[in-house]
Amino acid sequence: MPDFAYIARNLSGQRVEGTLAASSEREALTQLAGRDLFPVKVSADKKAIAVAAGGEAIKVPSRIVAPVYSQLAALLRSGVPLLRSLQVISDQTSHAKLRAVLEDVKSRVEDGATLAEAMGHNPKAFDELSTSIVRAGGEGGFLEDALERVSAFAEQQGELKSRVMGALAYPMVLAVIGTGIVGALLVFVVPSFESLFNTLAQKGELPGVTSGLLAFSSFLQSYGIFLAIGLIVIFFLLQRHFQTPAGRRELDKLKLRIPMAGDIYLSLAVARFCRVLGTLLRGGVPIVRSLDISADSTGNKVLMDAVQNASENITAGESLAEPLGESGYFPQNVVEMIAVAEQSNSLETVLTQIADTLERQTWRKLDLAVRLLEPLLLVMLAVVVLIVVMALLLPVLKMGTTV
Repeated sequence: MPDFAYIARNLSGQRVEGTLAASSEREALTQLAGRDLFPVKVSADKKAIAVAAGGEAIKVPSRIVAPVYSQLAALLRSGVPLLRSLQVISDQTSHAKLRAVLEDVKSRVEDGATLAEAMGHNPKAFDELSTSIVRAGGEGGFLEDALERVSAFAEQQGELKSRVMGALAYPMVLAVIGTGIVGALLVFVVPSFESLFNTLAQKGELPGVTSGLLAFSSFLQSYGIFLAIGLIVIFFLLQRHFQTPAGRRELDKLKLRIPMAGDIYLSLAVARFCRVLGTLLRGGVPIVRSLDISADSTGNKVLMDAVQNASENITAGESLAEPLGESGYFPQNVVEMIAVAEQSNSLETVLTQIADTLERQTWRKLDLAVRLLEPLLLVMLAVVVLIVVMALLLPVLKMGTTV
């Protein structure tokens, strides 16, 4: 029987955290109600679920799972029963892991579990956001609409991710190629000129830039392997540090402070938060539960803390906009729109509009940044190559003048 971690409020409104053993999330909620606790967040231990299922949880990429939601919604709208719909989609898919996951979901539904509970037993295939919306749709009688919302959200996020990666692909390739060219020049080309310049070096007439270039090339030849090993060790040490809670917070703060890139990163994170929260609220998920899920979607520990503080304010009966504005990370115009939306009871609609606006603005900023980055990288590469060439040509010209 898997363990469930929970965050709840008691009759006095105090926050209570702990774990309990239950066969499903519904049973976990029932147990909490029996203890006079009001659940804020209940999440299953993924490792415990895998053990209870008799093996390791199957991981399926989100881009593979995304079409399943729209296909399932279309079949259900056409009057096809849920079990039959799951079987049809399973038979049609060519992805072996997805087929195994769908078979597991179908089997659990046959045993009496809801679709959301069955999805929850495959956390590496169906994320928490999708499961929560499907659960709300199943309980509210609008399962088809919930599935279509999940599908639309997955498509929007996939398109945004592909656009960002596509925009950054050329600069990244250019940087890698440029580094390789400069490294090859320093390690293989420059050393062949060293014997040619010995006479000038002995007379003390070798240009300073040439002497520096030869020294740096000699250093790379002698200690390059140790330098590479040292950089790899430092990389892994930093990676381990940034995996700790304190290190993760430091890294996330640093991301937000990077000139130009930090602004783009923040805008994308806030847009993702608004879209996830708006999608969850439109799907019928309670606001406190929606805030807990959308906090994780920001992908930034600093923003996550700000959203969790807002969640506690909501539980205490206060507004959402005020703690978000006090954090200093959410743009003022976004905070103002959320405040007005709360007063007009149109929060889910306004959040989606905010996400659309932020994504359009961020895309323009990203496009401009990439357009500036490409020529900047080319100029930097040209300058470095020019310095290497000039350092090698100056002694040759000097020798020719002397002759």
